[in-house]
Amino acid sequence: MADLLPEHPDFLWRNPDPKPSYDAIIVGGGGHGLATAYYLAKHHGMTNIAILERGWLAGGNMARNTTIIRSNYLWDESAAIYEHSLRLWEALPEELEYDFLFSQRGVMNLAHTLQDVRESVRRVGANKLNGVDAEWLEPEQVKELCPILNIGQDIRYPVLGATYQPRAGIAKHDHVAWAFARKADELGVDIIQNCEVTGFLKDGNRVVGVQTSRGTIHAGKVALCAAGHSSVLAKMAGFDLPIQSHPLQALVSELHEIVHPTVVMSNHVHVYVSQAHKGELVMGAGIDSYNGYGQRGGFHVIEEQMAAAVELFPVFARAHLLRTWGGIVDVTLDASPIVGKSPVENLYVNCGWGTGGFKGTPGAGWTMAHTIATDEPHALNLPFALERFETGALIDEHGAAAVAH
Repeated sequence: MADLLPEHPDFLWRNPDPKPSYDAIIVGGGGHGLATAYYLAKHHGMTNIAILERGWLAGGNMARNTTIIRSNYLWDESAAIYEHSLRLWEALPEELEYDFLFSQRGVMNLAHTLQDVRESVRRVGANKLNGVDAEWLEPEQVKELCPILNIGQDIRYPVLGATYQPRAGIAKHDHVAWAFARKADELGVDIIQNCEVTGFLKDGNRVVGVQTSRGTIHAGKVALCAAGHSSVLAKMAGFDLPIQSHPLQALVSELHEIVHPTVVMSNHVHVYVSQAHKGELVMGAGIDSYNGYGQRGGFHVIEEQMAAAVELFPVFARAHLLRTWGGIVDVTLDASPIVGKSPVENLYVNCGWGTGGFKGTPGAGWTMAHTIATDEPHALNLPFALERFETGALIDEHGAAAVAH
């Protein structure tokens, strides 16, 4: 059957059996793994690559996020990698020859307290210094941009203003995965689904392959791009990662007329809302506070999320909930990712993106590919090395993450 797939017009990529060895193996068939393989093949000429996915392609966090893309982070290091990612997003539909519904409708982050205002104005200033498009909006400007938003003074936390990034927006997550998968496959990358990594082959402190549910596969280099399960894989390889995994819930409503023109996020009352192309309202909230690997969460988070949404958007009061789901987010101590070399030679790690993984997809793949190919970090991911948790050079993005970690 596998031999027939490349000739079948209904398949975007092959479904091959694993070969005995590869130049590089990428563990995780989500957005970051696919982007890493694509950029390795396109920019660095490494085509003897396998992506190993324990389930189905992009069936983890890639299919379970709320698709928001932005780059308005506070610190220089974060702004640099997320802005590079956003610039890649802007070119990807043409580059990948796939319309994945990238919509630059803008993202607003609401401010509800004086401290919110101070932090937001500071972040806008920092963004402008880093070349990121950012604006501060007064309440009337917020209302003009999003007429259905309640800016009245008779609610728990009145809207005092908002940051706004016009170039930010959303994309269709599964289409993004399919676009990367098709191009990676065309470049010769093997995408191997239903292939769980169960252990690592090592020669001293150097990784030389992986053990999987489909047999042993040798490799010159191995990269971990498994998001919430990264700490589990790292433990198998003999080292610890400073991340915690939490459930993060989201939901969609039934289809409605298009009434919501942008993306609105509120870290204070805790909800973020956009409207997808078909008309469903897509909403997220904060992470469930307990650690876990379940792709579901507690009802209390949904209840608080819906209350916040109705408060900010009274027009949604009679909207019916259609579906809820959960992802597994990997959160570091400073709410910034880890992208670089691990303590094990020829083993690389990309994790800790928390709730920012989707927006960072192309940037993570770009820098991870460079690191794997050259065995040295790119300037953009150099600050996000694992060693920062020993040196103390942290990049604290809890405030700009827009989701309570």
